[in-house]
Amino acid sequence: MAAIEAPIPILRIFDLEKALAFWIGFLGFTVEWTHRTGEAGPHYLSILRDGCRIHLSEHHGDGCPGSVVFVPVADIEALHAELAAKDYPFMRPGLEDSGHGSRTVQVIDPFGNRIRFDG
Repeated sequence: MAAIEAPIPILRIFDLEKALAFWIGFLGFTVEWTHRTGEAGPHYLSILRDGCRIHLSEHHGDGCPGSVVFVPVADIEALHAELAAKDYPFMRPGLEDSGHGSRTVQVIDPFGNRIRFDG
């Protein structure tokens, strides 16, 4: 039987600089690799934090702005404290009860994609 591994969501971005400020500067991901077709081609990159891998793409047709990604987190309070301590002027997420026995920190990237960290 074939083993199925964890999916890798592809989120649409429109501005690499804004994407890096949010995903790398604010959320603490690192760039795993990048790809670009020619000097003027769209960017495509893989970002990683712990076991969470996400692909970001400027390619037309990759992803849909306004998508939602659900990310399980072992220590949601620590993540919330980490993000609250950052000097990122565009996002100040709260820590909310999810309604199903856990707590959630939701952030929205500059392109309308929602990331729901749940723990």
